[in-house]
Amino acid sequence: MKKNKGKTAVTESFLYRTCVPEWWPALDAYCRILKFKKGAVIFSTGEQVAGIYFVIDGMVKVHKRWEQGKELIIRFAGPDDILGHRGLSTRSTVYPVSATAVTSGTLCFADMAFFRKTLTVNHNLLYTFMLFFADELQLSEQRMQELAHVPVKRRVAKAILEIYEKTGSVTEAGPAITISRQDLAAYVGATYETVYRFLLEFSEQGWISAAGKNIVLQHIPALELAAAGR
Repeated sequence: MKKNKGKTAVTESFLYRTCVPEWWPALDAYCRILKFKKGAVIFSTGEQVAGIYFVIDGMVKVHKRWEQGKELIIRFAGPDDILGHRGLSTRSTVYPVSATAVTSGTLCFADMAFFRKTLTVNHNLLYTFMLFFADELQLSEQRMQELAHVPVKRRVAKAILEIYEKTGSVTEAGPAITISRQDLAAYVGATYETVYRFLLEFSEQGWISAAGKNIVLQHIPALELAAAGR
C-alpha cells in the first residue's frame, strides 16, 4: 500500500460527511489517504490493531480461514464501507479477520486513538457507526443461516446481485461485476467446481456472460428469481 504524502480532505467520503465541518481540519491533520493496488493486504488476522479504514473507492474483501484451511469471504467492502472496526473491541487488540484488495482503490485511515476521540465529538458519526454495526451483525447472522440452509445455486445468484449492487459498473456489454471465480466461491461457501458449474448454467440460460475478467449480468430479473428460489 502506498502512503500519500501530504494531507487530502476527501470531503465526499463517509468520514467527512458524518463529521461536523468544524472537525474537518482535525481530519486533515490526523487522517491519511492510502492508495492500494489489487492484491494488497490491508491488514491480516492476528495483526495488532492500528486503526479504522474508510473505503473511498475500489473493492476490498474481508475474509478468514475456516474448516480445513479454506478461505471464507465474509463480505465485500466498497465505497463508504468501513474496515477494521472489529478491532475496536475492548477485549482484543488484534484484528480477527483479514482484508485484501480485490481491485485498486483508495482508503482513508484514522488511528484508533484519534478515531475514538472523533466518535466522542461527532454524534452523527457515532450514531451512523452504531447503525453500521447493527446492520453488519444482522447481515452476518443472515449469511451464516444461508450457508447452512440455502442451496448453492441460490447463493451464487444472490452473490452476483449483491456484488453488482455494491461495486458493479455499466460496461459496453452491459451491467457487470469484476470478481474471480475463486473469490466468488469463497463468498458463497462452495467449491470452485460447484460455482463454476452454476455460472456455466447461468450463461447457457442467457442470464450472464463473460467479458474478459467481468461477469456481465444479461438478465437481472432472472437472477433475482433464482436468488429467491423461484
